[in-house]
Amino acid sequence: MRYLTYDDGQGSRLGALRGDNIIDIARLMDGGPASMLELIQAGPARWQAVAERFGQIQDADLTIANLARPYDEKIVLAPIPKPLKNVVCLGRNYYKHLLEGAIARGEDDKPPEAPIYFTKAPTAVTGPFSQIELDETVTKQLDWEVELGLIIGVGGRKISKETALDHVFGYTVINDLSARDLQFKHQQWFKGKSLDGSCPMGPVVVTPDELPNPVHIPLRLRVNGVTKQDANTEQMMFDIPTQISDISLALTLEPGDIISTGTPDGVGAFAKPPQFLKPGDIMETEVEGIGVMRNEFVAAS
Repeated sequence: MRYLTYDDGQGSRLGALRGDNIIDIARLMDGGPASMLELIQAGPARWQAVAERFGQIQDADLTIANLARPYDEKIVLAPIPKPLKNVVCLGRNYYKHLLEGAIARGEDDKPPEAPIYFTKAPTAVTGPFSQIELDETVTKQLDWEVELGLIIGVGGRKISKETALDHVFGYTVINDLSARDLQFKHQQWFKGKSLDGSCPMGPVVVTPDELPNPVHIPLRLRVNGVTKQDANTEQMMFDIPTQISDISLALTLEPGDIISTGTPDGVGAFAKPPQFLKPGDIMETEVEGIGVMRNEFVAAS
């Protein structure tokens, strides 16, 4: 399944893609889940029922029942527009990204012994095709970071690596936009990572049956058509099962929790000379098998 959240003028709705059409899930299920969170929290049996119903209905029936509408980027929102909790993120989880930062700072490039975590506020989340305001009185060093995101479907504590992927509802694309001047000024990452609009997410959530091998997925980022990041999730130092297991060791993961798994090398802060986003830039964030986000930056009013 390829789920998405959309708003065609009647409020946000839960849909699923079939070809070039969005199928409304609440109408398909006759009063079924109307939001991504509602579906996730309903549990695996409900996910299976939705998938079975989705597979059974014929294209002709969709037209008759008025369940489908053409896909349009303009109406697509973040999969979970307002998460219940902060987005959990991995820092320095790709060695080449760790290395480029260490060289720029003149530090040791020794890999970390454990995952490095930080979080982004729920208010940072924005849509996959939304304009993003860039207030240059707040930051002049806004940087890009393509990442594979995952959404927890089955909660738990002390989850083993062997069963970790069984807890995943689906995968999405995230950009961990970072105000580097704020990040380094405050000597912690929360504020510089949590500006409004600094967490584009989407355009869809792909269920694990459609993305069975999250260990090997190409991911890329382009600014104004120029490739800045081009890597593969197999380059992670701490893989997804390790992340889920480690986070849940004494911190209960709950349905709807979002984890952003780290960015590869190629960020602007460590380029020579450094490069940062500016009003008028078009940023494309891509994870193969999931999709491409396209965000335009505009000057804050």
